[in-house]
Amino acid sequence: MIDIHSHILPGVDDGAQSLEDALQMARAAVNEGITKLVASPHHQNGAFNNDKSSILANVESLNIALQKEKIPLEILPGQETRIYGELLEDLATDVILPVNNSNYLLIELPSGHVPRYTEQLLFDLQLKGYTPVIVHPERNAEIIENPDILYNLVKKGTLTQVTAGSLTGHFGKKIKKFSLDLVEAQLTHLIASDAHNTNSRSFRWNDALSVLNNEFGVPASYYFFENSDLLIRNQTLIRQTPERIKRKKFLGMF
Repeated sequence: MIDIHSHILPGVDDGAQSLEDALQMARAAVNEGITKLVASPHHQNGAFNNDKSSILANVESLNIALQKEKIPLEILPGQETRIYGELLEDLATDVILPVNNSNYLLIELPSGHVPRYTEQLLFDLQLKGYTPVIVHPERNAEIIENPDILYNLVKKGTLTQVTAGSLTGHFGKKIKKFSLDLVEAQLTHLIASDAHNTNSRSFRWNDALSVLNNEFGVPASYYFFENSDLLIRNQTLIRQTPERIKRKKFLGMF
């Protein structure tokens, strides 16, 4: 199994704080059945600043440590990039790192809103040959209140990735329900852990797969497995026709 989003690199952001933390996360990943794990530290988020060259070096070092410890897990390079106006310029100067040096780029939106320039920037990325993947849209307050924002982005070529912990209810019942709505409406294409540690923000893959299988049947899991594999190999992902999420009426009102 392939997990395309994690914070396993030690000492670079709010994920693993030490090599021992990273090794514990690696063992936990293997226990969940993960064989390949994308390290996707925050590019810039407060005090963090992880550019392409530093991530590649840290990934190489961690893979050496895993081999030394005989942990059967391969770390692949990636980066979680908070959307910002100069993203295209930094991509052109080799600061930004797509997943496994592919054409797929993990894009994080602010938790509370969707910047006004988002649609244009994601379109411009596609014109340059890149496919943006919005990570954890189910935790964005504006998208939860107005799912048509995400629908319009997906219709225009953007992909999305839901967090395993969101499907299990780790972030609350509202986010769990919205995550299931996204799956049902074909508005998400990938599941990933976004793991930060082995306690409060662990992988939760097996629990998420149980929820998926119960709600949508086993083929749903295989759909997400296949897309993760296609992504790291820089191939075209499977996409279903997206649908709008219908808001249920309450006492005759929306």
